[in-house]
Amino acid sequence: MDLLAGVTGTAPALVTTAPEAPGWRPGLEIVPDLISGGGALGGIHAAVSRAAPDLVLCVAWDMPFLTAALLTALVEGAAGFDAFLPESGGPRGVEPLCAVYGPACAAAIAKCHAAGDDRAIAFHDEVRVGTLSLARVRQLGDPARLFFNVNTPADLERAQRP
Repeated sequence: MDLLAGVTGTAPALVTTAPEAPGWRPGLEIVPDLISGGGALGGIHAAVSRAAPDLVLCVAWDMPFLTAALLTALVEGAAGFDAFLPESGGPRGVEPLCAVYGPACAAAIAKCHAAGDDRAIAFHDEVRVGTLSLARVRQLGDPARLFFNVNTPADLERAQRP
């Protein structure tokens, strides 16, 4: 969380519907989803809605290897776009849970959710999307490590290895 504050200059918030969330990091603002059952897309929507009319840097809670250099590159590259995402080399091609989003995304996300499409990239056709090239991401670190998610006990064990 200190990493985010250092890059953005603002206090981070946690978007979640988990009732136990206030105990995870006392003092951290908890932002509830505004779209019920929207998954990660609903979380992006809540963050964008909270930040409007400003851009918001959204990162998944479970990405322990993000760096200030990567996040700064995203923030600096976002001008002129409604969504600015790093290319990842993964199956989606981009990492939507480590990206900068603007206020135009809120209506586009709500439209996709209403149509039953809750993919984290569902709304991209409705907004101006830019990307931080995979070549640039690789200059900042290994994408597999930068975007590593801790979802299981085995992932946590792997993340804790030197």
